[in-house]
Amino acid sequence: MSQSAAQSPHLLRHINRGELLRFALANGDFTAAEAMSATGLTRATVLGVCADLVGARWLEEIADSRAAGLSSRGRPARRYRLRPDAGVVLGIDAGESRFDAILADLRGQVLAREHRRADPAQLGRDGRVAVVRELVDATLDAANRHPTELLITVIGVPAPIDPEGRSPDDDGAFWQVMNADFQDHLEGLVVIENDANLAALAEHASHPGRNVATLLTGERFGAGLIVDGRLLHGSRGGAGELRFLEVFVRDDPDAGTEDGLGALARRWARGELDRTDAPSSLRALGADEIDAEAVFAAAAAGDALADGILRRLGSRLAHIVVVLESVLDVDEVVIAGGIAAGIGPVLGHARSTLEADFYPPFPELRASRLGREVIARGGIALALARIREDPLSILPVGVVA
Repeated sequence: MSQSAAQSPHLLRHINRGELLRFALANGDFTAAEAMSATGLTRATVLGVCADLVGARWLEEIADSRAAGLSSRGRPARRYRLRPDAGVVLGIDAGESRFDAILADLRGQVLAREHRRADPAQLGRDGRVAVVRELVDATLDAANRHPTELLITVIGVPAPIDPEGRSPDDDGAFWQVMNADFQDHLEGLVVIENDANLAALAEHASHPGRNVATLLTGERFGAGLIVDGRLLHGSRGGAGELRFLEVFVRDDPDAGTEDGLGALARRWARGELDRTDAPSSLRALGADEIDAEAVFAAAAAGDALADGILRRLGSRLAHIVVVLESVLDVDEVVIAGGIAAGIGPVLGHARSTLEADFYPPFPELRASRLGREVIARGGIALALARIREDPLSILPVGVVA
């Protein structure tokens, strides 16, 4: 018998295991008949592979259809499901000063959340690694999970990421600090991704669309771009870095090149209060208390100065939207991040600017509903997608494929 002939049954069984695992990962309880219909495999093959996966502790056999009260006639159907303890995945948002982690099972059910804050001026690369390592341990402990159960950790950082998980050099070395090469300091499979890209994946998982730009904004601006159903990266991971914003801020003394809507709201409000005597409820606040949330709240209460800031934000956003639509032909632009909950009036002003100053088509504008968790949730979505693509390459230690 030739070597290729001897290997072919093993290869076929390996392929069939992968098919069954992908089906199990995407479904809840299932019968052999349902697996046969979805995969095209024979009953004998499905039962044999399910037995293998039960032995490998990926699947568990549960009460048959008659015992479960699902049928009363004929031969009871054998039923299976993915084991709850088959493994977990971790999504981490490693921002400048805020770190968020979400631990989930292999169906995306959240098991634990942890949050940390730190002074970015005091951290540096080593400090960021230390915070993330402590966050991993704390999240696993909160869910009573052992580190060996952690299959993938996905970490989102505010920097472009190339296919090897590295960031290019930048002026000031900000990207090099944010991307502290976490994969070199953490156990297991670690994936590093741009934070805006993870936000786009989280939005895509909850609200699928083929051509969507997700603008992650707060202190900074970044975009996750899904075009023709695919997330764009670029050769150095720089797709969505929005460097064209440099053109918008050349004549604006109150705006930095990378300022997001949150930073702009704060800067513009403080600038107006310093330059004018216009009445505003914001004058009762200390300078450190004037942030985006304060400006949004003042505008909602009828403050004219604050409303003027929101109109400026809407105009800035409209110009960004026009560029994204004209270059990428996106159908939708989603505003994500911590300020998304209060961004509605800004979106209204942006729509008015688009209609007054530009010609259609205009993409739909909407606010994300995922709040500050959007990046960590995107990490979960990416981890689960990686597992579904090739589950047998991510088996726990000790399980033989």
